[in-house]
Amino acid sequence: QVQLMESGGGLVQPGGSLRLSCAASGSIFSINVMGWYRQAPEKQRELVAQITSGGRTNYADSVKGRFTISRDNAQNTVALQMNSLKTEDTAVYYCNAAQSLGLRVNNYWGQGTQVTVSS
Repeated sequence: QVQLMESGGGLVQPGGSLRLSCAASGSIFSINVMGWYRQAPEKQRELVAQITSGGRTNYADSVKGRFTISRDNAQNTVALQMNSLKTEDTAVYYCNAAQSLGLRVNNYWGQGTQVTVSS
C-alpha cells in the first residue's frame, strides 16, 4: 500500500499563486508516474499534470504555461506550483501515484486538498 499526504491548498485571489505538495509513504517502490488531478463541483475528475520517475511531464492544455510539476525521487514527493490562477482552477486537487507491478498498475490517491480562487 502507498499512502499519499497532500498539503498546500487554500484561498487565493485571481492571478495569485499556490504550491501543492504531496508526500508518498509505505510500499513506495516502482512508482513510475506521480501526478495531480482535480475535480470541480458537478464535474468529472481531470488530469492536471503528471511526471514520470525520469522527469517526463505532461500537462492539461488549460494549465500549460501556468503550472509546473516537479518531483523529488529521493524524498518521494511531488509538487505542483500554480501561478496566474484563475477562478476556473477552483477544485479539489488530488495527488496520484501509479505503481507498476509487472503487468498490473495500482493507482493510489490522496485525500484531496481544496483550492479556491476567488476575489
